Amino acid sequence: MTALTTLRLRATSTAAPAVPGLAGAPGATSATASSSASAAPAKRVLAAAAFGFFLVGLDAMVVNVALPSINRSLSGGLAGSQWVIDGYTLAFAALMLSAGALADRIGAKAAYGLGLIGFTLASAACGLAPSLALLIVARLVQGAAASVMLPASLALVRQAFPDPVARNKAIALWTAAGSSAAAAGPVAGGLITAAVDWRWIFFLNLPAGALALALLAGTPRSQRAASASHFDAAGLVTSVVALAGLTYGFIEGGSKGFGTAPVLASFAAAAVAAAGFLAAESRQARPMVPLALFRSRAMSLTAAAGFAVNAAFYGVIFTLSLYFQQVGHKSATVTGLLFAPITAVVTIVNLTVAARMVARIGARLSMTIGLFGTAGAMLALLAVRPDQPLWLLVLLLVPVAFAGSFVVPALTIMVMGSVPADRAGTAAGIVNTSRQVGGALSVAVIGALVAGGDFTGGMRVGLIGLAALMVLTAVAVQLLAPGKKTAE
Repeated sequence: MTALTTLRLRATSTAAPAVPGLAGAPGATSATASSSASAAPAKRVLAAAAFGFFLVGLDAMVVNVALPSINRSLSGGLAGSQWVIDGYTLAFAALMLSAGALADRIGAKAAYGLGLIGFTLASAACGLAPSLALLIVARLVQGAAASVMLPASLALVRQAFPDPVARNKAIALWTAAGSSAAAAGPVAGGLITAAVDWRWIFFLNLPAGALALALLAGTPRSQRAASASHFDAAGLVTSVVALAGLTYGFIEGGSKGFGTAPVLASFAAAAVAAAGFLAAESRQARPMVPLALFRSRAMSLTAAAGFAVNAAFYGVIFTLSLYFQQVGHKSATVTGLLFAPITAVVTIVNLTVAARMVARIGARLSMTIGLFGTAGAMLALLAVRPDQPLWLLVLLLVPVAFAGSFVVPALTIMVMGSVPADRAGTAAGIVNTSRQVGGALSVAVIGALVAGGDFTGGMRVGLIGLAALMVLTAVAVQLLAPGKKTAE
């Protein structure tokens, strides 16, 4: 963390052009937000936002390694217990876009506080669940609360740091919290399940949630968007149906086949709802999600990059968690520990190298290098074999964490520099919705590939596909994204 304090970023280095059609300049904030962004309150805002983001990222991944223990404890069958993961993902992805707009409507602090309370209570319900069905319901609620927390936490950071120099350093810390949590999830899940019981992966959220709320209580009130008085019911309903249908289709398609009737019906409902969303938002004077945001190359390409990097990261964690246990016959504890170096690499790179790289060469080139590096890391994983020594398996995982760690801070800095502060929640919702859909699609497709009987062959096809996605996205970002080298 101390390395970040020495950074001196240029105000013009990572700011993308303002989004056309939206009031306010990218760096504009209200007088209230500017006056409240003094050092002490701003640092408290960052601490509260980063801590909550850590919880959200951790719970998205912590259950993966614990799933066999949950299945044995609650006797729900493998297909049913898979929804302990999928239920969280479904609610998280389906509600993210509307939750981002909610943060702009009622204020990021209020939205974040509501999300934190819901998340903490849902965690208690998860830990106390006497049956698999009730655990899945609690995970759905937990995912819904997390969808409110994530965009609101980034909006808090955007509004607390109006100066681009300070904001870029704060965003690097925020992304480090979330990325390290996602990487630490399998490690924590394996260790806690082996040492105590799977229920404690949820109970530990209770004191953590209370601490985050205590930090939030002392922060300034957030500003609201100019259109806060208008409730866009049509946009809300159609966006939730579209994203729920899309995510459910990916989840069920991965296990039951993409040609089955329920999956096709889910995709059809998603397509109809998406068309309804576009029609409703284009006719609204004050829409929940201004379509002008999507005309911004910064917004569109950061969403694409977020989709790609989450597809790679979630796909690798999901696949190798199963591979190490089912093919390599490693225990849950050993499997979790194999991912420990990823946690360290992601944290260190996010806090030091990634931020310096954005400062020196700009967000666009940082994303491009990270995406190309991740593609190479995917191809390196083709060398994984179950009879390899553990140190070699760990060594093959490190490049995934190292290269991917350059992408998320850069894309977050770019998109937050391209929107007014009072639209930060909506912008965060768009980018993070894209990231969640990318993760859900990757897990579904790779899950279908490895379930075909040849686990190793299916895994390799998935890795090659992810590498191709990284390369295509990197080329698009480098050719089309706004920005230039900071040295210019």
